[in-house]
This record gives sequence, structure tokens and C-alpha cells, in this order.
Amino acid sequence: MKRLILSLTVLTLLGGCTQPARFDRAAEKTAILQVMTTQQAAWNRGDLEGYMQGYWKSDSLRFASGGTVKYGWETTLQGYKRSYPDRAAIGRLTFSDMDVTFMAPDAAIVFGRWALERKNDAPHGLYTLLFRKRDKGWCIVADHTSAASE
Repeated sequence: MKRLILSLTVLTLLGGCTQPARFDRAAEKTAILQVMTTQQAAWNRGDLEGYMQGYWKSDSLRFASGGTVKYGWETTLQGYKRSYPDRAAIGRLTFSDMDVTFMAPDAAIVFGRWALERKNDAPHGLYTLLFRKRDKGWCIVADHTSAASE
């Protein structure tokens, strides 16, 4: 029992001596925005699988749009493929007005606007993304995207 108490005391003291990892807000914001830049470039190449690399590859990924909520990376990819079956439908994507708010060192919300340029129309709207920092970096774990009615 004395050894257990001594061990716990030593661990507690050592834990108090370590410095917490420094959170570099600017670097983390840049990393999150890079995920979105990479997604935008993939979309504009017509590479939906590449676009999806910005999302958490999990059955727990949540995607809300058009009054529905769907779960899963593969489900989200298949939804994109159905909604954007060819280059004309994919168009050219632009993200703008991106506002990154950190909730914790490993969690951020990104709010912004999206717009597609296509031959016959120009859909646009808003998004709110929940990013989490995982072992492989930042990724979107929840996406709520809406389209403007005008």
C-alpha cells in the first residue's frame, strides 16, 4: 500500500512538472484552411474522392443538408456522386468568408459560404463545419450545408 501511495505521489508531482503542449492558433487555423483549399482544388478537378479526403473516414461522420441528416463517409461520398454525376453538375467551387472558431485545441467550427459556377446556374449557400484534430491531422466530422433559395 505504501508503494502504491508513493507511486501515485511521484506520478502526480511529475505530471505537474510537465509543460502542456503549446497551442499555436495561427498554425492550426492555417492547417484547417489548407484542408478546405485542398478540398476545393479536388472538387474543381472533378475528383469527388479527393474532395472527401477532408472528411473523417468514419461511419460516424454526420452530413446534414436539404432537411436530411446522413451518417458515414461512404454514404456522403455516394450522395455527392448522385447529386454531381458529371463535370457539368460539379462546376467550379469557391469557398469564401471562412471564419474559424476554436472550441478546444483539437476542435474548431468553420462557418462560411460556398458557391458553384456552372453553365446554366450558380447555386450557393452557407456551411457550418465541425473540425476535429485526429492522428492524421484536421478533418471534418460534421457538416451542415444549406443552399440559398434565391
